[in-house]
Amino acid sequence: MKMCSIASGSSGNCIYIGTEATHLLVDAGISCKRTLEGLNQLGLAGRDIDGILITHEHSDHISGLGILCRKFGIPVYATEGTIAAIKKVSNLGRIEDSLFHAVKIDEKFILKDITVNPMKVSHDAAQPAAYRFQYGNKRMAIATDLGTYDAYTVESLRGMDVLLLEANHDVNMLQVGKYPYVLKQRILGKKGHLSNELSGRLLSQLLHGNLKTVFLGHLSKENNLAELAYETVRLEISMADIPYKPDDFPIFVAPRTEMSQIVEI
Repeated sequence: MKMCSIASGSSGNCIYIGTEATHLLVDAGISCKRTLEGLNQLGLAGRDIDGILITHEHSDHISGLGILCRKFGIPVYATEGTIAAIKKVSNLGRIEDSLFHAVKIDEKFILKDITVNPMKVSHDAAQPAAYRFQYGNKRMAIATDLGTYDAYTVESLRGMDVLLLEANHDVNMLQVGKYPYVLKQRILGKKGHLSNELSGRLLSQLLHGNLKTVFLGHLSKENNLAELAYETVRLEISMADIPYKPDDFPIFVAPRTEMSQIVEI
């Protein structure tokens, strides 16, 4: 099973998960052209995609969805609330109702040889979800756009081989930045986004001896830096009362507008 971020950030998200037989996208928040260019670098074409899993209806997660669906007839998987919200976004254009497939939180479903398990997250969207994937005994998860985490989040993300976790903003950069007060409060709120510090603290509870790779994703263009996210998360791990150190695991920052490394397990 492979994971590769085609784009991950506040201005557009599209993550590839796949096996030899099954090819999936999580979100389609970049242009169709950029999505296809990313797939091409992976040796794939639009017609190879077996499904697009949508986390929620915000534009940085669905802006390319309409064209992809019309061009290639790709099935879309999302919660009922997200599907209803997507259908209200007029600038996506028409997406055939038959392409939408409703999924339920914590109810597994199978796409060819990959088992998908949606989990709930706290975000200011209709019915947002994160996704866990299993192929044989290999497990991966993508969890972004969560303003907070709790025991459910930790339990849901335990035991992953590869994890893409949000590290959206540096709190100080956000507080002194140019965003309006209301937007700052939204981002900092429990239905907003995970800060670098919170990302590191959550990750510290998820580390285990068989974890292969961590991606830090969904970085803000205005309120974060890749180096800052990386070092802050590492600092939180080093300060945590756990038997692991930051250097025990490969930690990468998923670029906002470029392809990440391809991780295969």
